[in-house]
This record gives sequence, structure tokens and C-alpha cells, in this order.
Amino acid sequence: MPARAIMFQGTGSNVGKSVLVAGLARALANRGHVVRPFKPQNMSNNAAVTVDGGEIGRAQFLQARAARVVPSVHMNPVLLKPGSDLGAQIVVQGKVEGAASAREFQALKKGLLPRVLDSFSKLRSESDIVLVEGAGSAAETNLRKADIANMGFAVASGVPVVLIGDIDRGGVIASLIGTKVVLDADDAATVCGFVVNKMRGDPTLFDDGMADIARRTGWPALGLVPYFEKAGRLPAEDAYDISERLAAGAGKMRCRASLKIAIPLIPRIANFDDLDPLAAEPAVDLHMVERGQPLPIDHDIIILPGSKATIADLTALREEGWDIDILAHHRRGGRILGLCGGYQMLGHSIDDPDGVEGLPSTVEGLGLLDVETILAGPKQVREVSGKSADTATSITGYEIHMGRTTGPGTAMPVHHLDDGRPDGARSPDGRVTGSYVHGLFVDDRYRQQWLTSFGAESSLSNHSALVDDTLDALAAHLEEHVEIDRLISLAR
Repeated sequence: MPARAIMFQGTGSNVGKSVLVAGLARALANRGHVVRPFKPQNMSNNAAVTVDGGEIGRAQFLQARAARVVPSVHMNPVLLKPGSDLGAQIVVQGKVEGAASAREFQALKKGLLPRVLDSFSKLRSESDIVLVEGAGSAAETNLRKADIANMGFAVASGVPVVLIGDIDRGGVIASLIGTKVVLDADDAATVCGFVVNKMRGDPTLFDDGMADIARRTGWPALGLVPYFEKAGRLPAEDAYDISERLAAGAGKMRCRASLKIAIPLIPRIANFDDLDPLAAEPAVDLHMVERGQPLPIDHDIIILPGSKATIADLTALREEGWDIDILAHHRRGGRILGLCGGYQMLGHSIDDPDGVEGLPSTVEGLGLLDVETILAGPKQVREVSGKSADTATSITGYEIHMGRTTGPGTAMPVHHLDDGRPDGARSPDGRVTGSYVHGLFVDDRYRQQWLTSFGAESSLSNHSALVDDTLDALAAHLEEHVEIDRLISLAR
């Protein structure tokens, strides 16, 4: 018998859908249900690698963890990875199938719906409930005709919808009622209730608001969820989410931090959850520097993060003057770490002869590592393990990149991988390093050794346990404030 399913759509982006689905997945798993998360279409450069070498959105990877199941490419069958403001790489059931502009992608959606439904069917066959997450807003009427992410999927699959509104951003009454107004009748009929998320202060002050929304829409209220502060411990879906979280805690962290790290917030930053374990360390002040601000001169290390469009982000970095700041930091004796795209930027040049990222071009790198990069396929997507080259500390992580990096600097690798390959490069004095391995700092021993090399002490003994404890706390939070039994009964 096919599993029950229920879908969570939002009145807009960043209303907390991903976190709510993760918390509900853990709550249902704790009750003994066999749960699968599913997002028909995601747009994110924060991707994860599944055991079979495919890519899915990092949020679905977290939701699978919350459900205590192995992540699958079918949990996010269509992943769009923006390489520019107008276009994106298209990943279907874990594999890259080309790139398209935003307008071109609209024409492709109809052909993708059968594969989305195929993945959904596979998940239903191996679970008793599927939690489906929408994307962006349920009320994007201009995109409805070809939609596969929200109402288009809900109608095609017959899955009921719970609408999520965010009271923290203001206007939640209008956004929920307004969504009902603009939806056509068939789409509105799929909605079986609503949840208001991120309530701060006395929840009884919004009792009349909940009643008003229910009266005007005809949809039952299924929960008013107080703001969950510990959500900052979970991987962020959007880079600006983590920037806001770090800014909120900067005053507390700065006074006790012994290691200051600066990260330029490049436009197409990718796999930024690499930084989460460092942000969770009390001894670390992690400062994500937004555009328009200089890189601070009092920081110990600059980390250049991953990028979906390395050449474009290197250009943006130079436009901000951050290249000057990085070189000045190096002259002062500071240390620099480049991860994936950031590693490529640290070399002498980046060559894109086939136009992988746009028009064919070659650009000069920052010249701090004696390497050159050619952006060419095939794309490397795999889990890896190995040892640190200097301390023999075990590492685990994953690779997800285009390009081959070669040159004298690779004779001093950062890691020796178990498959026999060296990874990364170091400068002769060891102050500049680059690596293609993501997820390094999740490994507690590696992170502790890395912090020790800066004279900082780790006080986070188990980052994985911190994430799981947070998921359990989130599940308990939702058990108290959401009508989960009613959600189960509404699923079909």
C-alpha cells in the first residue's frame, strides 16, 4: 500500500519550511514511523553527496538524517545550482543534465515532471509517510503553468498541502489570506490547513490572528510555532541565513574567541555548511563579510569558501577589493585556506576553455599557491576518506567540483586520500592551503587538531551529537506546538 504523504508549502521563501520538515521527520521517526523527506525541485548551491555518488540539496540531506534514513537522490530529484543571476546547472536524480537559463528551464519542466513523480513513487514504496517540501512561494501565479515544485506537483500527485507563514517577517495574516485569494480554485482546494511559524513573545496575543486567518480562508489552524533559537545549530539552506545567525551571536562570541576567522560572502557561495562546526566552537569568532565591507585586518585566518561559479566569484571578489585585503593579510603573516572553488582562486590561473561557467575565458588567480586549474569535466561527485598529510589525522568528507588542479604546489598535498590520490596544495611556508574536500570540520578529531595548530582549544567534543540533539529538541518543540496527529490524519 502506498505511503501517506503531505506537502508543506510557504507563503514565501525562508519561512522555515526546511527546518519544520526536518523537525517533523524526527518527531515521526521518534514515534516509530518510516519517514522519507521529498522536495520535487530545489534551488541551492549547498549540495550534498549521496552514497551512490549523486547530488541532492543539503536541506534534504539533513531531513534524511532527521528521519534516520540513508539519503537518496530521489529525495530531491531536481536540483538547480545557480551559476549566474539568469541561469543554473540542472541536476536530475543526482546527475548533471546540462544548464539552462531561467526562461529555458520553464520549457523543460513539463518533461521533468514524470521523473519527479517517479522519484516520489519510489519513496512512497519504502515508507509509511512522505513529507514533501515546496519551494519558494505557493502563490507564484506567473510560474504556475509549468510548475513542478509547488501546486503543480500537489495537483499531479494528489498530495494535500499545509501552508506555512512566517510571522517574524511581518504581514503573516495578509500573506496567508492573500495566498488564498490568488490561487485558483483547484489549487486552493489542495490546502488542508496552515501553520504560523517563528512566533516571538506571548503566543496568546496572536489567538485572534489565527482565528481571523481560519475564518477568511476556510483553512484550519494546525499550529502556532514559537521561534526556535537552536535552529542556528542546523545547516542553513541559504548563505544569508548563516550570516544573520553569526551576526546575532557576534557580541557573545567575540569576547571569548581566541581564533578569528573571516569569510568573504561571495555571490555564489557553495557548500557553506563546511563552516558550521567552526561556528559552533566557542573559541572561534566566524565573521562572514558581506559585500561593501572590507575584510578585517585583525583576523587570524581568511577562508575562501566553495563557489558554484569560480571565475564569476573571483571577479566579484576583485570588484570588492577583497583580493587586496587577502594579499595584505598574507604579507602580514596571516594564514589562508581555500575550499574547492576557493582553492582554485588561490592558484596562478583558472582556465575555462569550453565555457563550463559561461563564455570561454582564462583569468589570473590570486597567485598564492603554485597551481593552475582547468575547468573541465567530468564532474567529481563522491565521498572520500584519508589522512592529513602533516599530522596523519584521519579525515572524511566529500568532493563535488568541476576542474583539475595541477602544478608544483600539489607536490605538497594537504591530504592523502584512501583511493591513492593526493588532495590539495600548500605554500612552501604552510601558511596558504587549498583542498577540494568538503565537510572536513565535521570530523571532531580533525577540527580539534586544526584549531590546535592556531593555538585555539576545541570545546565541542561531538558536532554530530550536537546536530542530533538539536533535531530531537526541534521534534519536541513541534510536538508541543503543532497538531501532529491531525497532520497524519490529513495525509493521504
